[in-house]
Amino acid sequence: MASSEPQASKLRVVHVFRAPLGGLFRHVVDLAAEQSARGHEVGMFFDSEALCPRVEAALTRIPGGLKLGLATTPIRRNPGFGDLAAMARFAAYVRRVAPDVVHGHGSKGGLYARLSALACPTGALRAYTPHGGSFNYYPGTAVHRVYMLAERALAPLTDVFLFESAYIAGRFDAYVGARNGVRRIVANGIGPAEFAPVVANDDAADLLYVGELRAAKGIDTLLEAIARVGRARGLIPRAVLVGSGPDQARLAEQAQRLGVAPFVSFAGQTPAREAFKLGRVLVVPSRAESMPYVVLEAAGARVPMLATDVGGIPEIYGPYRDRLGPPDDPADLQARIEAMLTKSDAERQAEAAQLAAHVAERFSIQIMVNSVMTGYAEAAARRRRAIPAPAAAASPN
Repeated sequence: MASSEPQASKLRVVHVFRAPLGGLFRHVVDLAAEQSARGHEVGMFFDSEALCPRVEAALTRIPGGLKLGLATTPIRRNPGFGDLAAMARFAAYVRRVAPDVVHGHGSKGGLYARLSALACPTGALRAYTPHGGSFNYYPGTAVHRVYMLAERALAPLTDVFLFESAYIAGRFDAYVGARNGVRRIVANGIGPAEFAPVVANDDAADLLYVGELRAAKGIDTLLEAIARVGRARGLIPRAVLVGSGPDQARLAEQAQRLGVAPFVSFAGQTPAREAFKLGRVLVVPSRAESMPYVVLEAAGARVPMLATDVGGIPEIYGPYRDRLGPPDDPADLQARIEAMLTKSDAERQAEAAQLAAHVAERFSIQIMVNSVMTGYAEAAARRRRAIPAPAAAASPN
């Protein structure tokens, strides 16, 4: 697909974020790889303690490499005095590479990107993509209010907000309300190879979960629904949970308590397209999401799927959002699992093909990157309009 990028000139872009993990890291690598392929020079700054062979392998996807270099320093998840040292190192890196754009990803990356405008006022544009971040942190709590105050204070330092979903843009409006800077919705996208169908293994489980093992993902609701299906049908469906996270032990204990442990296996971390072969129906029982890649990837791979009506998931489903169910409702999920399992393979595949066609039209990497680059261009044009033209010199008499 040809680029329709608005910029004629080539840019120097620095991406800053805390940890190279999950969908945020995938988004940054996809964006940096396409920017580099279009001739822009790209650099990155993130937590040094997260650098590992997996991360290094992901960075090799960037054509020509990181021409502005890779800079790292210890960055903690929670705010602290360590941020002062990390911010100083980031400011020094920005001064050294002199980027045209500093693009912050996630709450911590957004903090560093925008504060660097004060620490080293080089004239670079400041872009911010929240990736959910602090906007998904327990609204109404004291910590959430503090985070939103910080977002409000940083908003005037932001040239362009690149929200990954209309849902997160709505949360920004509700809790921050700042209206300065260019605003765009830039949904995540997947590549052409990810629209090739994945066929489940012959011995695939009935149900599959792929993602982090933590409370926000609603896996406890899935386990309860599995137990309810077993009681209703006299046959407990087999499930495979793919991923890792802080709640694995608690979930294993819950499965044991519900009597479904022999039918639920924990498969550890596996690349998504390989994981999709392990189950016949993917279940995404999340309580909170922004624009989850696993839903896009499963849709592209034509994997039959059950998901919840939270965050940006309805934006992915579009005209098929009536297939979504509520979070935290084991009875509803039980009913939807039973309905899905009673359908024929042909029926499930027909529904999956419909969603795949919809996603292919709206959620490609090319569309994502074009929208980001348009956001940069609009912010640059807005800044130029805000700078008054120099007064003409008086003609000598």
